[in-house]
Amino acid sequence: MLPKNNFDIKTEGKFTDRDRKKIINKYRELLQLSEDFTKKKELVLIRKAFDIALSASEEKRSPSGDPAILDTLENTIIVVDQIGLGARSVVATLLYHAVIDKKITLDVVSREFDKTIMLIVDGLVKISDINTKTSASQVENFRQMLLTLAEDVRVILIKLAILLNDMRGLNNLPEDHQIKTSLETFSLYAPLAHRLGLYNIKSELENLSMKYTESEKYKEIIKKLKNTTAKRERFIKKFIAPIEKELNEQGIVYEIKGRPKSVFSIWQKMKKQDVEFEEVYDIFAIRIILNSKPSKEKADCWRVYSVVTDFYQPNPKRLRDWISIPKTNGYESLHTTVVGPESKWVEVQIRTQRMDEVAEKGYAAHWRYKGVKTEKGIDQWMQKVREVIETNGVANGETIDDLKLNLYNKEVFVFTPNGDLKKLPAGSTVLDFAYDIHSDVGNQCVGAMINHKNATIKQILQNGDQVSIVTSKTQKPKTDWLNFVLTSKAKTKIKSTLREEKFKEAEMGKELLKRRLKNWKIKFEDQLIDGLLKHYKLKTPVDLYYAIVREKIEVAEIKEFLTEPKNEEVATKEISGKKDSIDSEREASFQSDFLIIDDKIENVDYKLAKCCNPILGDSIFAFVTVSEGIKIHRTSCPNARQLVDRYNYRILKAQWKKSASKQSFQTTIKVSGVDETGMLSKITDIISKDLKVRMRSISIDSNEGMFDGKLKLFVDSAKHLEMLIAKLKTEKGILKVIRIDSDDN
Repeated sequence: MLPKNNFDIKTEGKFTDRDRKKIINKYRELLQLSEDFTKKKELVLIRKAFDIALSASEEKRSPSGDPAILDTLENTIIVVDQIGLGARSVVATLLYHAVIDKKITLDVVSREFDKTIMLIVDGLVKISDINTKTSASQVENFRQMLLTLAEDVRVILIKLAILLNDMRGLNNLPEDHQIKTSLETFSLYAPLAHRLGLYNIKSELENLSMKYTESEKYKEIIKKLKNTTAKRERFIKKFIAPIEKELNEQGIVYEIKGRPKSVFSIWQKMKKQDVEFEEVYDIFAIRIILNSKPSKEKADCWRVYSVVTDFYQPNPKRLRDWISIPKTNGYESLHTTVVGPESKWVEVQIRTQRMDEVAEKGYAAHWRYKGVKTEKGIDQWMQKVREVIETNGVANGETIDDLKLNLYNKEVFVFTPNGDLKKLPAGSTVLDFAYDIHSDVGNQCVGAMINHKNATIKQILQNGDQVSIVTSKTQKPKTDWLNFVLTSKAKTKIKSTLREEKFKEAEMGKELLKRRLKNWKIKFEDQLIDGLLKHYKLKTPVDLYYAIVREKIEVAEIKEFLTEPKNEEVATKEISGKKDSIDSEREASFQSDFLIIDDKIENVDYKLAKCCNPILGDSIFAFVTVSEGIKIHRTSCPNARQLVDRYNYRILKAQWKKSASKQSFQTTIKVSGVDETGMLSKITDIISKDLKVRMRSISIDSNEGMFDGKLKLFVDSAKHLEMLIAKLKTEKGILKVIRIDSDDN
């Protein structure tokens, strides 16, 4: 404690006696709160920083009329008392406004104190510079907040302390400033406080924000809480009486608190449940805080839980065990909701003194319990923040929205086959889990075994699930994956891989176009490509080549555009009788490398019919359609009889070339059998590893111990497919394997 005669204010004439008394008392309060962690050397630094802050503030006054130095001291008190930070943070908080007002430079801070303090002050200055005048700047504001957070979390913690003090004095400022600051606080800072485990600060920030943005509703709830105080206290006394008696008899050292939930929390429940104040059943919570040794914390908490539930019936769906698996921000507590006197629901929170301090002060409290718990969780979260920002280069609006939503997201805890714990946002899917393990695992994910049962990549994970990812080297990310992944990491990697795949496929489309142009004796040049881009209203050549390889643009259409044929109709009468007509209409062959149409007629356009998906080795025929050119069908196609009976004059002979063995053909098979552990893995191993077959997609449905699966594959020939089917049939547990004529069957 600092003696009165040692408090030397150099600017005595600028403060009244009342001001001096307030400053002395506030400074002494800071020193008293800092006694636990400050050494003599640190006290000297704090005093030195205080003298600089006092001198720099000069005659500045806060909106309340008090000396500005009092606000600075109040900021440091929040930093120490409500957040639990140490001497460096106190010094940085004292120096912050002096640097902002250019009374001292960062170089001087680094020289007179140390580099760490300078970096914290620098971070605070950077945050103070962000523009908050327009809503359009919010994305950049939040990005800067995250970047600063990723450097040193203390910057954000101090910023929250300063903001909380500002919010407490908001009533002295104009209404428009009150509204703007409240909205910014609710949007940016309250979620950060929540994510960093500062529940008391988060609740107060939300309450103060509501006070100015929803003033009428705020006043109404406050009034009703005051009017029900006596009744609530009587109820709490009645509720805890039998619990206190039993805990005393068992010799448990404890403290019981009963207090109403925050005004904002009550208002949220009223809106969500669409009820009035009187109908919200859990207006207050009972907190039982135990004095336990670290080695007995869990056992003691469950022991007290047993006592509570001996007297009151619990709701099993409302049990929250954050002791066995703490939240990422370090929060540990055992929550249960029970039926109390008068058949009212009551939330009971059970925790130890250590857990309570962590809950009150967030991760800063861990620094006082070194060896008991680590700060690994917050480090993991900050690492994810860095990954997202670094992966995206400049965070865009979509990324920022994802991160802001994730700040409030609850978590789901799942396990790898080795028992390693993974924490993901609630609602995460198997694919999110796969990408959390590694990008390559995510890219090749085809499904998973969840608790030894088959699951698709879309399956939403539940708490306690054991997840084993099933991969295939032939699997690649698809655009629709973006519709069901939740995490930023998964979305970013999928988008990146899709872009890479598009460029690869575009190269194939380019080669295809070059080959066809050569057949047509048309020169491949930039002017031609520009004309095609203009005709198809595409932006880049990559888009054109990609559309060609994906068959969104037919090669025949391109030839038609380039050669400008006079007669665009196919005369049905000439097809069966005149080969030269067929040649002229179907000169450019999309896939002429592996088929001969009508014995020796080559270089004609055709498509493989999707109703039967013919592959090399199948008995086939060609059918001339009115508007879609020639289509190749299997002779066993379900539509074959109807085509032959009704349109015999449109049927042409077709046969495979030997060179077709270099091609891959899509087909679909259906597999059914007994739903055993690892069955999906066995099937994919046979397909991709044993027979080197490339898979396009796989879907598995399980029901009452049996499974049905549909697999879209690329095979070399009918013989290749027969070998695959025979191999699958030999696998134990597989009862049936058949080729499906149509993908839709």
